[in-house]
Amino acid sequence: DVQLQASGGGLVQAGGSLRLSCAASGFSFDDYAIGWFRQAPGKERVGTSAISTSDGSTYYADSVKGRFTISSDNAKNTVYLQMNSLKPEDTAVYYCAAQRLATDGSYYYFALDLYDYWGRGTQVTVSS
Repeated sequence: DVQLQASGGGLVQAGGSLRLSCAASGFSFDDYAIGWFRQAPGKERVGTSAISTSDGSTYYADSVKGRFTISSDNAKNTVYLQMNSLKPEDTAVYYCAAQRLATDGSYYYFALDLYDYWGRGTQVTVSS
């Protein structure tokens, strides 16, 4: 069966760092893009970053660019989100999701409806 297992959430102080992991199984990992999304209380779920496991291309939302880094370890079928310089506004439930790449390798970074598989969220709380 298909699984996306997110882990690494927790409570950190503002300015601190945290690394989230998304372990994938049950599908052809390098045929998919992996995105990290977050949902804060009372707000819509939005994308933060995404990566193509095929060519390694990445995309970041303006709100996290320069602070977050997404990476893929294809040998482990795992995608990471390194979060540095965390701010209280980063507090949210973080989800990883997988979208099958088009035949030309393209995908829609933050189009929630186009993601095929979703993992369970992991809570990130940043205190000030």
